[in-house]
Amino acid sequence: MITEFNLRVDQLRALGEPTRLRMMSVLRQSDFSVGELVEILCQSQPSISQHLKTLTQCGLVERLPEGAYVFYRAVANDQSVVALLNSIFLHCKLEKSELARDQVRLDFVRSARAKSVDPYIQQLTDDWNQTGELNYFDSEFEAVLLEAAGTGPLANVIDIGTGIGQMLTLFSKRAKAIEGVDCNHEMLMVARVNLTRDQINNAKVRQGDATALPFSDSCADLVVVHQVLHYVALPEKVIAEASRVLRPNGRLLIVDFSPHNLEFLRDHHAHRHMGLAPSLLEKWSRQFQLQPVLHRELTTAKKSNQKPTIQVFAAKKIRTHARGIAA
Repeated sequence: MITEFNLRVDQLRALGEPTRLRMMSVLRQSDFSVGELVEILCQSQPSISQHLKTLTQCGLVERLPEGAYVFYRAVANDQSVVALLNSIFLHCKLEKSELARDQVRLDFVRSARAKSVDPYIQQLTDDWNQTGELNYFDSEFEAVLLEAAGTGPLANVIDIGTGIGQMLTLFSKRAKAIEGVDCNHEMLMVARVNLTRDQINNAKVRQGDATALPFSDSCADLVVVHQVLHYVALPEKVIAEASRVLRPNGRLLIVDFSPHNLEFLRDHHAHRHMGLAPSLLEKWSRQFQLQPVLHRELTTAKKSNQKPTIQVFAAKKIRTHARGIAA
């Protein structure tokens, strides 16, 4: 059994190797794949992989599989490790070290990311213009979402089906930490580019299943499900999973289409549901220990018979006693 002392010794040993220390400096800024780290650190792929294995084994780095890719992230939930790294890099003279050259190459890799997702962004924009998902995103809509999220505090926020990260951007100003989950690799790459562009440092993304989130029970103050449920065969499973990760009194925030009869959304955009009735959202919420607290309907900025109405629904996680009685 590895003791806390032995773990810290292993971590200090791992950080004592120059390439691994440079790697930690890079991964503290963003998640990167092996190929990207090869470019940034100017090391061979086998060497990078071996260093990552060492850092992962001693709990300094997290491995994030994403389809055919694997991304790596500096662990942020161990405060003793965070404090140690902060102390180390505080005393590194960036402008006179290899870290400065790494930073130049890191910025180049990020620029290459942005260029690689441009065609995908254009396709998304064309699709969303047809469904009306772009036309409603205005200051009124944002104000309703912020109201629905409650007063907080928001230590940890989870965005299910994060897409290109619109909700990450919106709630990053109110959350200590926010993480987006999506099953689509291309969407996640766009989200990473957007977070870098907007200089949002407290938001991360990872690939995951909306019905089996990679998070522990009762870890979030707010769970956002933005334009996801109409794609899911069983939306109640997403709501059940959101309830699992919510802390008592935490909130679930759902944004989706109200019921409509626009068949082209099913035929051409893979919508499984023609909107969701508020009564269903209430039923599923109560089924999974959530108390509805808000429901609003918003028309798109450009009213059209071909653009469905948006609804915003919020529910609060009910605090329970040991025997399951609501407090």
